Amino acid sequence: MGCFVKTVLSVFSLFAVCPEVFGQVAELGNQETNGSQRNNIVVAVPFLLIVPDARLGGMGDAGVAVPADGNAMGINPSKLAFLDKKYGFSVSYSPWLKSLVPDISLTYLSGFYKPNEKTTLGAALRYFNLGEIQLTDINQQDLGVYSPNELAFDVTYARRMSETFSLGTSLRYIYSNLTSGQFSSGQQTKAGTAVAVDVSAYFKKPTVFLGTDAILSAGLNISNIGTKISYTDNGNSNFLPTNLKIGGASTFLIDDYNQFTFALDLNKLMVPTQPVYDANGNIIAGKDPDRSVPAGIFGSFSDAPGGFNEELKEVNIAAGMEYWYNQQFAFRAGYFYESPQKGNRRYFTLGAGLKYNVFNIDIAYLLANAQKSPLANTLRFSLLFNFGPSNN
Repeated sequence: MGCFVKTVLSVFSLFAVCPEVFGQVAELGNQETNGSQRNNIVVAVPFLLIVPDARLGGMGDAGVAVPADGNAMGINPSKLAFLDKKYGFSVSYSPWLKSLVPDISLTYLSGFYKPNEKTTLGAALRYFNLGEIQLTDINQQDLGVYSPNELAFDVTYARRMSETFSLGTSLRYIYSNLTSGQFSSGQQTKAGTAVAVDVSAYFKKPTVFLGTDAILSAGLNISNIGTKISYTDNGNSNFLPTNLKIGGASTFLIDDYNQFTFALDLNKLMVPTQPVYDANGNIIAGKDPDRSVPAGIFGSFSDAPGGFNEELKEVNIAAGMEYWYNQQFAFRAGYFYESPQKGNRRYFTLGAGLKYNVFNIDIAYLLANAQKSPLANTLRFSLLFNFGPSNN
């Protein structure tokens, strides 16, 4: 089977769905074609790193510590414990990379239920549709049209440990069907499957900050800690995008009508950085990326070929602001920065929200140079419903 004729851009950088890599593998960074200056990060199923909901999409994808809503599972499961309604559900949708292709999309469904004031249960489904792709063999013979897709199903448990602190975890099943079972290099391809967990914490405290009533909060989420994924029985397996997200937020309660939230997140992938090889394929800088999942996670802080300076470049920064008027109308803005040597994603975002009775509707728009970023003009939509009296 030849390469799929459609090239897809992941949330981080350009990747091709080709049989020789047996998967949707994102190479994050500035890789030279001669292989001598590779400092990229390679992960499978990068769709798991997309922030799915429009609220945080309008805030530069920052939000690990912002006040919770029904989409909290997508960025920090522990925030569910501080929801102020009995139960609810949400739907989010984004036409993804529409400046490149017309039929790729991300859909996110989530719901929660609070059996008591301290415990929250949740479930979510993330579905990534890669549209229709024409398959050909090595001789360019038509093998038909195929619709590759990926999904992740989560179940979540969040527990409020005190009035200011909560913990949460999600168990995730991942299914990645990209090759339609075609043969490649003498091997039968298959859908890749994996399991993973998220581990998260959330802290918030009402206080007076800068002379104004405020809520200070902090959050942490280590996501996608799980098995490697492979697309053949005997082929290479790839790391899941294990990611450390840590951040803080300040919500200023100006008066009964006006409220501002400012948020800052730091993100780092906890997977091996690719080393630098010589012409014979020997490692001359960095560490061998072929290691176990625990070794990859703990070694991810010290394996970059460029040392500590390069490790710092692997930290992405997301900053965002949200303004609510009378808890009915919201306006949002944000900025995301990634080092030019590690993917070079840099863009502004805008967003708006409306809250009426039991539902919220949010929309986000990504501002970027269309000639430099396939993410330019990305739209995200979310609709949330919350029901029942508060258990808090």
